[in-house]
Amino acid sequence: MNKQFLVISGLILIAAISRMIPHPLNFAPIGAMSLFGAAYFTNKKFSFILPLLAMFISDLLVNNIIYGAYYQSFTLFTPGFGWVYGSIAAIVLVGIFLFRKVTFTRILAGSLSASILFFLITNFGVWLSDPDYPLNFAGLMLSYEMAIPFFKNTIAGDLFYCTVLFGGFEFAKAKIPQLQSI
Repeated sequence: MNKQFLVISGLILIAAISRMIPHPLNFAPIGAMSLFGAAYFTNKKFSFILPLLAMFISDLLVNNIIYGAYYQSFTLFTPGFGWVYGSIAAIVLVGIFLFRKVTFTRILAGSLSASILFFLITNFGVWLSDPDYPLNFAGLMLSYEMAIPFFKNTIAGDLFYCTVLFGGFEFAKAKIPQLQSI
């Protein structure tokens, strides 16, 4: 393993573990760590593996420590996890195509795209699984409408974590010569 791989992986894992810090609902690193991996892993399989693995590890911690009182036993997966993990994979795909070159404009576009994709995919999953929403177009639109108050936190979280991850890594590249070849 080289330093680049370890630094990128470490930043993604730290971002995921930061979900343990109290934060507003949906203010999370999910989109940012997916984009960050897509931008910097030269072997694109790790762009998928590391954000999904980091999310799984942080889910285990969040679900069984912070939200443990809501479950009767140890919880590997929560309802709807497939939609969240699917949105991570979709965001990575967007990032792979978007980040042939890392620029401020592409980071901003990627961050907003990640927020929108996460919103659309996960709330589609809510519509399909929650009996409160009728399985018709009006029910789907109601599901999206009810999620709008959380969407601003998704955007804020993606923008914040993209700034920290991309900015932090670019700063590290300027200070550590071994990282500059990325």
